[in-house]
Amino acid sequence: MPQSQYRAREVGAKTHEVIEYDHDETKPGKPLHILIPGGLVALAALGVIILVAYLTWFEGQLEQSTGTVLIAILFPFYVGGVFLFSYGYELYNIPRAIRLTLIIVFLTVAAVVIVAVLFFVLAGGGKMPSGSKKKSSGGGSKVEAKIKPSTSSSSSGGSNLGPVVFMPGLGGTRTHTREVIREKKVEVPVAPRAIDCPFCRRSYVPADHGYACPACGAATPKELIEESQAPKEQ
Repeated sequence: MPQSQYRAREVGAKTHEVIEYDHDETKPGKPLHILIPGGLVALAALGVIILVAYLTWFEGQLEQSTGTVLIAILFPFYVGGVFLFSYGYELYNIPRAIRLTLIIVFLTVAAVVIVAVLFFVLAGGGKMPSGSKKKSSGGGSKVEAKIKPSTSSSSSGGSNLGPVVFMPGLGGTRTHTREVIREKKVEVPVAPRAIDCPFCRRSYVPADHGYACPACGAATPKELIEESQAPKEQ
């Protein structure tokens, strides 16, 4: 079996050599018949692996256990496709094909890890997760409201009597009471207002239809539920 005269990194010359070898009827084997299917299998498996990883760790549509199992199943297909590509690319030289396969797989895994980390950082706005809030220590300034006791007596009558103030007089102690009136604010419930479905533009009251559009069945977004329950501006 003839050996390749070029290294794998010399892509142009190497590819031309493989094509000439494949078209030469005097040489055994057809490397393009292995290189092309292997490359397609490797690309398809890698694309599905990236899609599964995206749906698992970025979108959350797949459970991590399911995503891990799918990637573990697809990874041998990717490695096998890369090996077939390398085997044809290196003109049936098994040691060089194995070395090229290891290099390609390693670079692919490293690139995927780098892209994933950058995606997480950029998606979070470049901000690291904030830690727990610091609690104020004893050295910080604290404002304490101190109420000094005053000379007063509580009335045993009704609860509408305020504090009793003793005022000294010539003839003795005179008691004055002051009535305290407290107003209680009563919130009147507001009837839910109708909103428009963002998908089919059907007008409906979310609370009356189980927070789902009666026309298309789409769930009512949270902001529209709050808009429906918010009091109408005067």
